[in-house]
Amino acid sequence: MQQAHMSALQTKHAGLDARIAEENQRPMPDTALIARLKKEKLRIKEEITGL
Repeated sequence: MQQAHMSALQTKHAGLDARIAEENQRPMPDTALIARLKKEKLRIKEEITGL
C-alpha cells in the first residue's frame, strides 16, 4: 500500500514539474500559477520524503 502511495506521489510530482515547464515556455507565463504549482510540488516532495 505504501509503495502504491509513493508511486502516485511521484507521478503527481512529475506531472507538476511538466506543467511548470510548459507554463514557463509560454510567451507570457502566469507567475501566480507557477508559484502555486511550485508550492504544491514542494508539498508533495516533503510528503514523499516523510514516507
